[in-house]
Amino acid sequence: MPSSPAVPASAWPPLPWPAWQATHEAIHLWTQVLGKLQLAGTPWTNHSWHVAFQPTARGLATALVPCEGRTWQATFDFLDHALVLEDSAGGRARVPLRPQSVAQFYEAVRQALHGLGIPCAIRTQPSEIADALPFQHDEAVRPYDADAAQRWWRVLLQAHRVLRIFRARYAGKCSPVHFFWGAADLAVTRFSGRTAPPHPGGAPHLADWVMREAYSHEVSSCGFWAGAGLGEPAFYSYAYPEPEGFAQWPVQPEGAYYSKALREFILPYEVVRKAGDAVAVLLAFLQSTYEAAAVKGRWDRAAVEVVLP
Repeated sequence: MPSSPAVPASAWPPLPWPAWQATHEAIHLWTQVLGKLQLAGTPWTNHSWHVAFQPTARGLATALVPCEGRTWQATFDFLDHALVLEDSAGGRARVPLRPQSVAQFYEAVRQALHGLGIPCAIRTQPSEIADALPFQHDEAVRPYDADAAQRWWRVLLQAHRVLRIFRARYAGKCSPVHFFWGAADLAVTRFSGRTAPPHPGGAPHLADWVMREAYSHEVSSCGFWAGAGLGEPAFYSYAYPEPEGFAQWPVQPEGAYYSKALREFILPYEVVRKAGDAVAVLLAFLQSTYEAAAVKGRWDRAAVEVVLP
């Protein structure tokens, strides 16, 4: 396999969590506004794949959403720091990303959609966030650190690049590499092909049937999130159901560990950022944690893995 082209160190910028936590919390809630619009406007796809966003050359974008003979799409542009709404009839609207409350952002999106003739009928209670207020009632002004938001997006681009390499090495059922606005993580999921025991559910403001459908089959899932609940940005990997001996598997690289609290393997982002070959280090983590799930879970690896030349 040809080696990856050199990537400048700035492609993996510093992203200290405490310094921009409040900005990330705002972005997380703003993405939920658009995510719920996408949820309302697109047909249900297994494992909730229809609700996910994709990184783009400017930010994060929704899927194409049909609307009365037209199609529209929204992009969080982290170069110009604006939410850009566009439709297939040539309509375009822009909502600035700036210090503001969630309620202000939600109202600005509603007005922008109204100007484009697009309905905004959604359930306004945020999903997977225990103490969040409905969008229209969240009136506390939140900061927006534009530089940090842009650095986070650049990390997502690099994580997306490596996760796509990892995804290409699997021939079985596998999700796209995509961004879930529920937990604000970039993820890719491999499936063994076997059904799994019913998931217990319990995610805040999320119906248990959604979780059960998402985890209807055995998975090894990995990805990146910015630090909420952990205190630092990190890559993660977990299995559902978690097989016996999974947590004790000797994963790579040095610095990776199993979190008993999260029931996931964790690789701090700083380990990747400071590595001489960030791509190789991250791929070692992704592969070794997948092997923990596949070996201990007795997956039929010969049937699902790509044999590299």
